Amino acid sequence: MAEILVTGGAGFIGANFVRHWRKARPDDAVLVLDKLTYAGNLANLDGLDKVELVEGDICDCDLVEALLRERGITRLVHFAAESHVDRSISGPDAFIETNVIGTHSLLKAARKVWLQGSGIPHRFHHVSTDEVYGSLGPHDPAFSETTQYAPNSPYSASKAGSDHLVRAYHHTFGLDVTTSNCSNNYGPYQFPEKLIPLFMINCLEGRELPIYGDGMNVRDWLHVEDHCRGIAQVLENGRAGEMYNIGGGAELPNMAVIDAICASVDTAFKDRQGLAQTYAQAPAANGGSSADLKTFVTDRAGHDRRYAIDCSKIESELGYAPARDFATGFAETLDWYLDNERWWRPLLKR
Repeated sequence: MAEILVTGGAGFIGANFVRHWRKARPDDAVLVLDKLTYAGNLANLDGLDKVELVEGDICDCDLVEALLRERGITRLVHFAAESHVDRSISGPDAFIETNVIGTHSLLKAARKVWLQGSGIPHRFHHVSTDEVYGSLGPHDPAFSETTQYAPNSPYSASKAGSDHLVRAYHHTFGLDVTTSNCSNNYGPYQFPEKLIPLFMINCLEGRELPIYGDGMNVRDWLHVEDHCRGIAQVLENGRAGEMYNIGGGAELPNMAVIDAICASVDTAFKDRQGLAQTYAQAPAANGGSSADLKTFVTDRAGHDRRYAIDCSKIESELGYAPARDFATGFAETLDWYLDNERWWRPLLKR
């Protein structure tokens, strides 16, 4: 019987967490609840045993309640969310529905099942983002857990709303909750609308690399496997009602990441036999440079300038530290995408 329910477990970070949990806890079965929207992908869970997927909506409170009660679930890790800022600008309604109403639906079900009678030992872990804190100036200190919320996009506003609901259910009703706020994730199984996989694939396909504004917006980059380790540490040992920031310790401007993508793809064409034949349309296949694909476009509306994460709380309380620097994690990620075209190719049609 599954002891842990993972919402959004067929998405990028959720699927990586399921893989991490199965490896770290081979005796534990995992129940995944996923709506399988455009970013949910059954292939993300290929090769895993003792993982059951239920296709359903987190807004379906009755379904969630039934799963918690009938499967004896005592731990829930909540990843399911709309997460792409550009999509939140063009269509914010879906973000309010999933991120706010969906999170509240999960909390209602958890309260009803876990707090009945004398209560059942439990934990509800909510996965959030550093974007709820807003934007930093070039010399501002990094975001800590006490930084005032100042979301600037419909996406970050919806996540801030869900964070507040999770906190309220702890302080008002006594639900055992924890929240983690992460920086920019990258790694295997990331849907190719995000910067690193999008630009990698565009380099291979010979398509433009659209760079917002001057390309100097700064992000802290976190390998998804380090993120999953941090979540597991909070889930198991974090203090009830607390928030924990999880970062990668790699604060870089977007342009530096884009330059790394271009240089690494060009090097891969020199080192990997047959790559030029497979991706004949790539500049690197014809002796050119991927950097020639750079194109500057109008900046995103309300684009936050800088994010940075202070991880001192999770480091001191739970012993967390990222295992990969950006160079190592990025090299692994590029190799994964080059080796897994069969995974990402069908997603381009979405």
